[in-house]
Amino acid sequence: MQERQWITARRSELDSLAEELAKQLQEVQVERDELAIVERVLNRLAEQVQADAEAVAPVSAKVAGRAVLLIPHRSDAADEGALPGDYRKILAIVREADGPVQVRAVGERLGPNASVRDKLEPLRAKMTKLAYRGWLHKRGDGRFTARPQPRAVRP
Repeated sequence: MQERQWITARRSELDSLAEELAKQLQEVQVERDELAIVERVLNRLAEQVQADAEAVAPVSAKVAGRAVLLIPHRSDAADEGALPGDYRKILAIVREADGPVQVRAVGERLGPNASVRDKLEPLRAKMTKLAYRGWLHKRGDGRFTARPQPRAVRP
């Protein structure tokens, strides 16, 4: 009789252990699936970065399913023609100014809707991106100036 109790108790322990292991296996499979997805995303991003590095003109890339324009570093582009149209307009406005300009002044030159506060933040982000990539200079007071145009090299 004692053997039967021991067998029943042991079977119960093993059943509990099997349930716990099944849960752990399911969690491991879910995590492996997530890692596979992350790996595919990283591979796609690496392919996009590779393609972007090879491209000369601004291209669209997909980030989180949205198309975004890539702004080249000034040293990588032959001239400002490599910039998208709205970035070229911003650069021209800053170059035409007599001195450092605020984002609001550029917004007013771009059009009536661009001077509204809600429209200034995306403009500020574009100007900051131009500064980060070497096309503009962002001063400590938040105003922007144009960097000198590179001189043409004569043969």
